[in-house]
Amino acid sequence: MARIKDVAAQAGVSVATVSRVLNENPSVNEETRRRVYDAMNQLNYVPNAVARSLRTTATRTIGLIIGDVLNPFFTELARSVEDEARREGFTVVMGNADERADQQDHYVRTLLEQQVDGLLICPTAEVTPLVQQLAEAGRPVVFLDRTISGLDVPSVRSDGSAAIGELDRHLREQGHRRIALASGPATLSTGRERTAAFAAAMTAEGLEVRPEYVRPGDFREGSGRRITAELLDLPEPPEAIFFGDNLMTLGGLEEIQSRGLRIPADVAVASFDDVTWFKHTAPPITAIAQPTAEMGRLAVRLVIDRIQRGQAADSHVLPAHLVIRRSCERKGIME
Repeated sequence: MARIKDVAAQAGVSVATVSRVLNENPSVNEETRRRVYDAMNQLNYVPNAVARSLRTTATRTIGLIIGDVLNPFFTELARSVEDEARREGFTVVMGNADERADQQDHYVRTLLEQQVDGLLICPTAEVTPLVQQLAEAGRPVVFLDRTISGLDVPSVRSDGSAAIGELDRHLREQGHRRIALASGPATLSTGRERTAAFAAAMTAEGLEVRPEYVRPGDFREGSGRRITAELLDLPEPPEAIFFGDNLMTLGGLEEIQSRGLRIPADVAVASFDDVTWFKHTAPPITAIAQPTAEMGRLAVRLVIDRIQRGQAADSHVLPAHLVIRRSCERKGIME
């Protein structure tokens, strides 16, 4: 088994530098950090936190690492996880990865040091050696909302393909032809899946997928506003914009409002992820709702089965559904 000094030699750094990387010390620059992570991956180095966690006793705690605590989707997901765990007699300890691989690993390591019985992770795009070693060690781990290709980890996620198809049909029936997508990042499974579903649905409805109308964001408010500005500044701006998540929708709404444009008279808006305040906007926002509460409950049951019975878990995919409101209607077609 590789040792920390082997990682240091492979990366061309000191043992102290490797230690600083493992402990997320901010003094290490990104290029050095990357070399150390690459060396760990090449040598199949098992960080001490993982090795020690293999000798735990039951604590009746579950670690939950979410993508972004500011995102209402993850907030609702965390609530459902906590409620279900409490019913099963478990306590949840949560960390916010803030969509950063290093932050995710910080919480993985911290939770393992606290000897949690299992982990629920909404993984970041990057496969880190720590998460890879967790999977290979056979720890009770379940991915939530997202998957990582090449890792044998059960997951619970939603499938929005059918709902996106219904949305594109709704937009076409409302007379929209120039339809844009502010997507999530292609590095995340959710970003790739929603983009592919959008393109397939547009083709099925006989609508053109124009390259300038498909723009990747990062599931954050700022990218939603930036993409909306870019789309509206085109010589032929889109008639409708579909946002890849609720925070990007919020940024888009801010940009549209700042220009004095009307929804849907000037531009129609739809969102992946439904949130409570969408029904209170003027007009209310059409959205694709994920079965968030059921995803959280099911993930808890899966990880507890693995904790208590060592039971292998199958992945589960739950359907999302379209909620039609007034943000895409054309005057005279719908009341």
